[in-house]
This record gives sequence, structure tokens and C-alpha cells, in this order.
Amino acid sequence: MRIYFSGVGGVGIGPLMEIAHDAGYDVVGSDIAESLMTKSLVQKGLEVNIGQNYSQIAQVYQKAQFDWVVYSAALSPNNPELVFAREHGIRTSKRDEFLSELLRQKNLKLIAVAGTHGKTTTTGLLVWCLQKLGIPISYSVGTTLSFGESGRYDPTSQYFVYECDEYDRNMLHFEPDYTIITSLDYDHPDTYPTKKSYVEAFVQFIEQSGYSFMWGKDRRNLDAPDIAASYEAYDKLMDLSEFTLPGVHMRQNAFLVSRLLKRIHDETISAKQIQEAINSFPGTSRRFEKLADNLYSDYGHHPTEIAATLQMAREISEHIVLVYQPHQNIRQHEVRVDYTDCMQLAESIYWLPTYLSREDPKLEILNPEQLTDSLVNRASVNYAELNDDLWRNIQTEIKNDKLVLLMGAGSIDGWARQKQNK
Repeated sequence: MRIYFSGVGGVGIGPLMEIAHDAGYDVVGSDIAESLMTKSLVQKGLEVNIGQNYSQIAQVYQKAQFDWVVYSAALSPNNPELVFAREHGIRTSKRDEFLSELLRQKNLKLIAVAGTHGKTTTTGLLVWCLQKLGIPISYSVGTTLSFGESGRYDPTSQYFVYECDEYDRNMLHFEPDYTIITSLDYDHPDTYPTKKSYVEAFVQFIEQSGYSFMWGKDRRNLDAPDIAASYEAYDKLMDLSEFTLPGVHMRQNAFLVSRLLKRIHDETISAKQIQEAINSFPGTSRRFEKLADNLYSDYGHHPTEIAATLQMAREISEHIVLVYQPHQNIRQHEVRVDYTDCMQLAESIYWLPTYLSREDPKLEILNPEQLTDSLVNRASVNYAELNDDLWRNIQTEIKNDKLVLLMGAGSIDGWARQKQNK
């Protein structure tokens, strides 16, 4: 089978193309622009076309016809490649449908990592542990890894570890054998218009799972007295002292990973082996990633994530400077009321305009002054832009022995890396 992957520059479709190739499928891909992911795919010998237009995909099809177009959720229905596929009767789907087919064909057991916060790091941690413990594993993680590819298929593996995102209701297309629920907060209002609809999706997902691991507070947040599923829900007072990873939330997620590993390999792996594997975890890209001395980058863009990452940073330094870029105006309308004490561990804050993506044109664009009006440490806020002045301020803060934490899911990380490389 020959498969065309549209949107391979992203962390969802790019790794999936690698996995399909490793699994024996004939693959070709495209994206609108070159990126680190497209360059990585090309370096591995895969065919990636830059630019997405009708004539280009027609030429690819004429050279070697493909049977399936797997596309990113970011593509609009009138994307030229999707138009071409529909006109030529070619099967199209998002990544979940193809991955489900792959799991079925290769007879793999699915281990899903879901939740509002911490999915990527926890998925990376689980993959790391399985590798360190010598267990063959196939996987897909929504970021770059220092210790392996973002996506991999191992023909000797029994399990497939997947970062199972709730956005676009992706997770509901799967029936995992095992599931970790890292945390629960309301998010993705463009997919779930109400908190109730968000929570109901997680209840459904847990009921589709064979066995789940979660924290008691998140189980209570489900507001569902009876769940037709097997699960373990742990009290927040569980002893986490065996884990040395920085950040309370990291140690909590490590605990869930340890419980899952014990359940699936209790007879062959000791608790000490699991503990050693977890504590040696090197982390993942853009999750409290160190860019330079006293300069860190993090993908977090929700008040709960901000508070958790600041707590992690305070374990390293008592003087934290937060540079924050809110993500999506539609999301800001939902989380605005939660910008109260989530940043109180920051000594000072540089607040940037919201990064706009997938927006509702009818919604008022909330400005930084509106978003910060309830902060308990509003006096510490400096309004800023991604420019040379901000970079100079960041360098000054670093020279003054402050830990600078860049947070946001938009352009802030790429901007900082570009400045670093000049």
C-alpha cells in the first residue's frame, strides 16, 4: 500500500510517516513549508514535497499512484491536496484512522497517555523506561526526543505507546489496552464547547480502555459515580520520594508510569529497575527544556501548566522570570478567570500578545491588560513584544543570575532559538 501523508512538518503526521515506513508501507509526504521535521524525514531517505498545490500532488500521483491520503487536522477541507484526493476517489482520513489500521494489522496492544496536561512528557518517559528496561516498543510522541525518533515501529514489539490527544476528539477513535490519565482541566473549547462535554469525552475514553491509571482528584472531576471500566485512582498523598525528577507534577506522572509498568511486567521487572529507569529520564523537547544556562523553554499555555512548571523551576532557582505568550484567543476567553495565582512563583513577568491560531472571528481579541487584570502579582507584569528589546532584557536577567522561563505553544520557542543561534 502506498500512502500520502499531508502535513508532515507537524509532530503528529511527521512521526506517523516514519512509523508507516518502518512498518513496510510505501510512503510519500508533503507540507506547505520546510521545517526541522521535514528535513529530518528527508535525511532518512523519505520523499517529502514542499508546497501543497493541486498540480504538485497530481504529478506525484501520476508518477506512482497512492491508495490513501492521511492528513493533519490543521488542513482545511478545501486544501488542494484533499480536493485532488476527493476528485480521484482516493481514501482520506486523519491520523487516528490510519493508526487504528496499523495497530490491527500488526496485532499491537495500545498503551495510551491522555489528559489535559503532561501527556507529551509522560509518553516520552514511558518510552524511555521501556527502552531502558529492554522491552521492544513501538510508539508515537508529539515532540522531538533526545534519545530516539518521534515515532518508531519495532516489528518485535508487543505494545504501541501513543500520546492520545483529546483535541478534535482524536482519543475517542481508540480502545487502548492500558491508559494513563495524567490530569484533567477544561481545555480545547473549539472542540468541546462546555466543560461537561469535555469531561464526558474522558469518561467515554476510560470506558473504551481496558485498564486505566489516574489520580483520585481527576477521577472526582469526571463527575461520574459509575464508570463501566477497570481503573486505579490514587490519593494525592502517595509517597513520591523514590522519584528524583524535578517538579511535583513530573513525580506524580512518574508514579502513574511506575504503576503501569508494574502491572504489565510484574514478574520480570523489579520496582528498583523501574525506579532507576524513571530517575534517569533526560526529558523531552520544549518541556522545561534547557536552551542555555538559566534559560528554559516550555510548551505550557494553561494556568495549571504554568503553575506546575514554575514550581519545577523553583526547585532549581529562587529567582524566576517568566516570559509568557498566551495561545489562542478563543482559549483565553475560557482561561482568563484562572489567571489569578498561577504565576505567583515568578519574581517578574513579561507578558506577550496572544498567539492567534484557529480563531473565532466573532470573538473580541483580549489584550494583555485584560488578561492580567486578576493576577495577584500584577505589579510584576511588564507588557512586551517578541523583539530585540525583549531579548536584551532576557540577557540582562540571566546575567543577574535569574532563571528565565519562556512559556507558550506559539512562536516564542522558535523566536528564542533563532536569537540563540545568531
